[in-house]
Amino acid sequence: MINRPDTLIILTPGFPEDEADSTCIPPQQVFVKALKENNPQLNIIVLTFHYPFFSARYQWNGVDVISFGGERKGRFYRKIMDVRVWAELKKINKEYHIIGLLSFWLGKCAFIGSWFAEKYHLTHYCWILGQDAKAGNKYVRKINPKGKSLIALSDFIATEFYKNYGILPQHIIPVGIDTSLFAKVIPEKNIDIIGAGSFIPLKQYDIFVEVIKLLKEDFPAIKTCICGDGPEMMHLRTMIDVMDLEDNIKLLGRQSHAQVLTLMQRSKVLLHPSNYEGFGAVCLEALYANAQVVSFVKPMDAAIENWHIAEDKASMVQILKTILQNQDLKYQSILPYSIHDNAKVAMKLFDYNPVAIS
Repeated sequence: MINRPDTLIILTPGFPEDEADSTCIPPQQVFVKALKENNPQLNIIVLTFHYPFFSARYQWNGVDVISFGGERKGRFYRKIMDVRVWAELKKINKEYHIIGLLSFWLGKCAFIGSWFAEKYHLTHYCWILGQDAKAGNKYVRKINPKGKSLIALSDFIATEFYKNYGILPQHIIPVGIDTSLFAKVIPEKNIDIIGAGSFIPLKQYDIFVEVIKLLKEDFPAIKTCICGDGPEMMHLRTMIDVMDLEDNIKLLGRQSHAQVLTLMQRSKVLLHPSNYEGFGAVCLEALYANAQVVSFVKPMDAAIENWHIAEDKASMVQILKTILQNQDLKYQSILPYSIHDNAKVAMKLFDYNPVAIS
């Protein structure tokens, strides 16, 4: 009998187009990289549906990637893409020993992954990562998943999914960070507050601007910046101009992942005003970068050191005032979750026990 290599299939809407593409789902790419580093003998194949915007086969940090380029295409093309994905999965199943399938987000990827796994008696898990836990996700009804097949990114996501669908994910794997990406020498803390994320209504960066306006009363020279881009950019620029905050808030646009981490290490506080967040990787990155974190959403039931939860805008301002006024504040690196630990937890779900190579 031909020895077929053990293989994990990952299905995702998007994945980096090359190893330099640091801005495409950074938490998930760091997770996949950790899976490979912790299991070098395991073959990992990523099937990415929409991004990159081209069809190709390529290698990414030792991982095989098959891109179908479905984004910006019409409905007919996407139907054809589904057929192509299914055919590719069948081909992989013949050539490799599939230990399981892992889908990022409960959407089209999870629908195809769960269907294929059921047909060929394979293990499938879906990692619920954020807005897919909200009410109105049509794929929940289509898939009708059991709690044992669901991984939630955080306690908050597990609770949200249960509230909306009456199904409690039985597994929690939070976002993790790769500590090797951070500079070893900590730069001077010359930025008071940083923000990082997409400029969309959900992220509420208008509240960031309003909070800085209120803080300026006590800290006239307050220095802040926001890394990101999106449809709210012009609105934020207008707010900053009208509120006379040009010297206090710098909109830096889209930055590479490495640039964001460097800026975090220069910052005293990360302000994350999003009104909904599965588990912001930027928050964990900021904690490891020796910064305090202030947000509205509490991802885990247990408190995380140096992460402050605000009930509303007024309490957010008060928390920030207390931090910025504290002359004895100690900057310390906090690592609640290691990406390598998370990778090991994930592999235990697939009951993967490779034979040691002597």
